[in-house]
Amino acid sequence: MHILLTRQLQDSKDLIQKFKSNGFKVSNLPLLEINKLDYDEIKNYNYNAIIFTSSNAIKFLNLKNIKKNILCFCVGSHTEKTARSNGFQNVIAADGNVRNLKELVQQNLSIKDNKILYVSGDVLSFPLDKELTSEGYNVKRLINYTVKHNKNLDISFLDSLKKDMPNLVYVYSENSAKSFLNLIKKYELVDYWMNTNLMCIGEKTSSVLNVVKWKKIFLFNPGEEEFLLYKI
Repeated sequence: MHILLTRQLQDSKDLIQKFKSNGFKVSNLPLLEINKLDYDEIKNYNYNAIIFTSSNAIKFLNLKNIKKNILCFCVGSHTEKTARSNGFQNVIAADGNVRNLKELVQQNLSIKDNKILYVSGDVLSFPLDKELTSEGYNVKRLINYTVKHNKNLDISFLDSLKKDMPNLVYVYSENSAKSFLNLIKKYELVDYWMNTNLMCIGEKTSSVLNVVKWKKIFLFNPGEEEFLLYKI
């Protein structure tokens, strides 16, 4: 079985190793370019909670002045794992859905104690900060990385892909799906995926790629990649 992963290599290393150890062929195609963004350091830190909607937000944040026992909200299990590995102790995670994350914040944080730091990239699929602000919360958004689409494929990778199309493709965000679709159209690959199962995080991600004919489309949460193999 040939599996295509579409996150950056550093975020896929553990999964690549697991799949390869089980005898699967694994290819990696990062669909997004992630770069650290300079930002004003947090000086007087007096927030009641912190929100992360990606592991990159944690990776590019200077954690020196942040108390690790602060109430920490994460969008999914992968971000939660990153938060805990960086010392955060009081972590609450959603199932990979930002709208569900909003509900978790409302359930666990009163409006009285509501000074929230929301750390994210420059591109949002859902305006979480504005939604919470409209509910009466005091939210400061800190942007500490940028997201750009990968617009080109290496020719040798493209040739290799056409000769051995993946049986499975994992796509992790709506933004990634848009990047993937652009590449599929640019390199005239629309008709190559009829025997490939598409694995997407959320319906909004899968809806972007519905124009391509896939064998089947599955929805999953981060951390469930291995278990999806048994559904096929």
